[in-house]
Amino acid sequence: MTNAPAKPVRTRFAPSPTGYLHLGGARTALYSWAFARHFGGTFVLRIEDTDLERSTPEAVQAIIEGMAWLGLNHDEGPFYQMQRMDRYREVVAQMLEAGTAYHCYSSPEEVQAMRDRATAAGQKPRYDGTWRPEPGKVLPAIPEGRKPVVRFKNPLDGEVTWNDFVKGTITIGNKELDDLVIARPDGTPTYNFCVAIDDLDMEISHVLRGDDHVNNTPRQINILRAIGAPLPEYGHLPMILGSDGAKMSKRKDAVNVMQYPAEGYLPEAILNYLARLGWSHGDDEVFSMAQVCEWFDGSHLLNSAAQFNIEKLNWLNNHYIKQADNQRLAELAKPRMLANGAVFEGAPALSVVLGLLKERTNTVNELADAAMLFYREPQPDAALLTQHVTDAVKPALADFAARCATVEWSKAALSAMIKEVLAAHGLKMPQMAMPLRLFITGQLQTPAIDAVLEIFGRDTVVARLAKFL
Repeated sequence: MTNAPAKPVRTRFAPSPTGYLHLGGARTALYSWAFARHFGGTFVLRIEDTDLERSTPEAVQAIIEGMAWLGLNHDEGPFYQMQRMDRYREVVAQMLEAGTAYHCYSSPEEVQAMRDRATAAGQKPRYDGTWRPEPGKVLPAIPEGRKPVVRFKNPLDGEVTWNDFVKGTITIGNKELDDLVIARPDGTPTYNFCVAIDDLDMEISHVLRGDDHVNNTPRQINILRAIGAPLPEYGHLPMILGSDGAKMSKRKDAVNVMQYPAEGYLPEAILNYLARLGWSHGDDEVFSMAQVCEWFDGSHLLNSAAQFNIEKLNWLNNHYIKQADNQRLAELAKPRMLANGAVFEGAPALSVVLGLLKERTNTVNELADAAMLFYREPQPDAALLTQHVTDAVKPALADFAARCATVEWSKAALSAMIKEVLAAHGLKMPQMAMPLRLFITGQLQTPAIDAVLEIFGRDTVVARLAKFL
């Protein structure tokens, strides 16, 4: 799809609030949002909460929080199906009156027996139309005290065909579809019926959703046709597979979107990664959401399952960490560091420290952990001190400590001073850098020693050297 649609673009993201916002749902939301933004349209958030046993307010909140963290702002909504019951009942009544729906008094046990008989005969398990009114047909006597369901009178012949803008032309014969229950005995409407009416009332022009909904689409199309409603265009997205090529699962994959901020990922990295996980724009791998909105016209969507790759996500997250404002990173890293015992009073500015360290880290959590060396008292291992603070290097360390009192405290000046001390004592850089790292930070692995010294500041460096020399 590359041409501008003839009617105003209105897309929707319509999750069921039975759990968190998962990666597949977030990708669907992103594509629907970007498509609407590309065409200057409207992005609607709809909460499909008619599954009363499984829907929870906590899940609704988790979905809204996930969308907000990603920055996928909706233009209308959130709309809740449970608040639209009167509208659904109104349409059910109209369909009963028009003869496109009917009351069915078959019990669940009777319907199951029908399905069992069809299966035994090698046919598709289905409701057999016992209560479907037809010209000249005599219906059974209504069982006393039994409340009916309402079934949609699905066409018996013909086909449902739509041009799926992900999968191409899809055709499903009406003989494959039985008469769908659209209202339960207590009058509450069912999923496919609600979705069709919602898409009509909200004037949804394009439906992007997972390909687990392909079998729902012909049912929804037939309902919309039965009430004389226009049809949206449909696009069904293949699922996201785990790194092992199997379906993603809670047990082995981080499928909850809100796990990612907890693990130190930036929303722009998740969005960039999800955008590329089923869609392409040439060979581009790194792009902003402004670019996605500029490019995402519904074409170049992949018709095969995409496989999640944590290494690629980490690479992208590292890219965005390097681009990120250091003060923003500090606000994200500080809670984790406080929980780990960081002491910020009298310590270097966290934003400066993170600016030094961020090139090497894939997540904010890694960055926070790396920064801890600046915010706790060093406790170097005695064996490492014995190994690195040798008699050969002690005079050079004393010389270095003496010069710290007067040297200009900048990375360049410190670097020059270290080289002078090394030359004066006939040493190589590691011979002095390792003991200095142990004295100042308590560990052997740090960024360049001149940069570390500059950030700690003269007073701290001099005080820590005094403990060991």
